[in-house]
Amino acid sequence: MKIGIIGTGWFAKTHAAILADLDGVQVTAFCGTSIEKAEKEARNWSNAKGYTNVDEMLEKQNLDAVYVCVPPMAHGAIEFALIDRNIPFFVEKPLGINEQPLEIAKRIEEKGLITSVGYHWRYKVTTKKALSLLEHRKAGIALGYWMGDMPMVPWWRDVNKSGGQFVEQTTHIVDLLRFLCGEITEVYAAYSSTIMQEKVEGTTVSDVGSVTMKLQNGMVATISNTCILKDSSKAGLDLFTEEGILELRNEYLREIKGKQILEHKEQVNPYISENKVFLEAIKTGNPAGILSDYKDSLKTHSVTLAANQSAISGQPIRLEL
Repeated sequence: MKIGIIGTGWFAKTHAAILADLDGVQVTAFCGTSIEKAEKEARNWSNAKGYTNVDEMLEKQNLDAVYVCVPPMAHGAIEFALIDRNIPFFVEKPLGINEQPLEIAKRIEEKGLITSVGYHWRYKVTTKKALSLLEHRKAGIALGYWMGDMPMVPWWRDVNKSGGQFVEQTTHIVDLLRFLCGEITEVYAAYSSTIMQEKVEGTTVSDVGSVTMKLQNGMVATISNTCILKDSSKAGLDLFTEEGILELRNEYLREIKGKQILEHKEQVNPYISENKVFLEAIKTGNPAGILSDYKDSLKTHSVTLAANQSAISGQPIRLEL
């Protein structure tokens, strides 16, 4: 399989490294914001070439699939170019910063194109275990977290380029909540700028925020985030059930019932799993194993956009299912 990668940042490098270890896969093209960046990545592959123009790359390369690993504001034209050429693609979250993904999703469905979105928490063994446990117990409320520092890239701190932390990072926890507990029907958000606007020039994103959500099944959830921390972090989802608490973190799942704690360590690299599933879907033409395609991911994207809208208006926002 011949693969193209659009982007030269951390995610592009991560996926390229995984693809390098898979049999029958060859990355033959990189597209970056500069030819120097693209060619630097291409040199890691024997027959790869660097480009700065997506259309040129797609015209000159006969690609079986493309990975889209670009900042939030760069989405749109890339996806439309791939859809026009019937090229399956894997796109890293978020899908964008506005409602353009709605049109992209329509075009994908019209073409019947195979897609996958990088919500890697869905591919964790611990997430699968949590799903199985929830078959026998009912969650009433959930608390989610994405607490950390501010990524020091200029576009991230500009709300018009990243969409803000809830769109760019906390989307993972929103998606995990949806995957485990079902659809979100209403959101009410409160954001604030407390520290980072004074510390880092050009910061327009809120640095603290909390979003309360109602779910279709009657659950209530609150997911909070901040980027003010230094040298510490907390990310995950806690589910409170009549049988106790389920704590999902990057490295483990904990079942807590009174003083009894049962811990399940994460045993797989979910980034590898999502890559293998995507490529297998292309080989077989069967996307059934993909846990997060573009159409489903659009629902998570819509929740995060609604949260931003609520934070601005001060009003709860209802979501169409």
